[in-house]
Amino acid sequence: MEGKGDRRLALVTGGAGDIGSALVGQLRQRGWRVRVLDNFSSGRREHLAPYRSDPDVEVREGDVLDERAVRSALDSVDFVWHLSANPDIRRGTRETDLDLIQGPVATQRLLEQMRQHGIRRIAFSSSSVVYGRPRVYPTPEDYGPLVPESLYGASKLACEGLLSAFAHSFGFTTWIFRFANVVGPHASHGIVHDFLRKLQKDPSRLEVLGDGRQSKGYLWVDDCVEGMILATERSSDVVNIFNLAPDDTISVSEIARIVLEETGLRARIEYTGGERGWPGDIPRQNLDNRRLRALGFSPRRSSPEVIRQAVRVLRLQMGL
Repeated sequence: MEGKGDRRLALVTGGAGDIGSALVGQLRQRGWRVRVLDNFSSGRREHLAPYRSDPDVEVREGDVLDERAVRSALDSVDFVWHLSANPDIRRGTRETDLDLIQGPVATQRLLEQMRQHGIRRIAFSSSSVVYGRPRVYPTPEDYGPLVPESLYGASKLACEGLLSAFAHSFGFTTWIFRFANVVGPHASHGIVHDFLRKLQKDPSRLEVLGDGRQSKGYLWVDDCVEGMILATERSSDVVNIFNLAPDDTISVSEIARIVLEETGLRARIEYTGGERGWPGDIPRQNLDNRRLRALGFSPRRSSPEVIRQAVRVLRLQMGL
């Protein structure tokens, strides 16, 4: 991403979310002016409170599906960070058009407005779930075929296709990040948040969806954002695809144990059984991060350390 410290303007869609608000902070540290576009359906204004008096951070309430709002938000923009999406994979099983609308439909409208404005650089938050259930671990970026098993995963993969098509058809440069599980202080969903909510309701038992053997990597939000920015500064292919993940994984059973250790509760762990936590859940995720490491990326926390940090932060926020 050119323009380090040069007063250029970045648009962050979904900038009031956990990852988006952290991105705003790190872009400001690098001298970028930032404009946030968020409909506040899941993001929160208070996440951007540290920048309330910053004249170089502009917050706009609006939806990426609103052509007029997007057209206005793109005025004078040099770089787009497209993070807005449905953040909850399980919600898509109840509202089957949700990921379609907030994913590829919204992304196409944003890309078309960028094309009309002559803006040609965009970074996109994809997900490891585009791989479905791969047969190679750690899974590299060139693994295929990609067979997602959730509507959320299908949505992210469709967005990747649109970004690639616009890049090759209209001279865009795009960066696509396939995230592991990203955790931060503003998380509103995810396994740690869910476990703490359950313990808040009943401190004597902790229900674990599945058999507890599901295993995935967890990345702290600051490491995630640093990796994204680093990639945009040090890679410049037409389409740049990166796994953004830690070096390790952790099982659901281990997470449950850490949650109980950190809260000091002696809850009984009860497993619902089966290899999946819910329909579309991927039991195992282990991403190969060597492509991003070659550019200098190095996560500072392991997956267990990320989980412990998340519990310590979120339990205080939730009053547990």
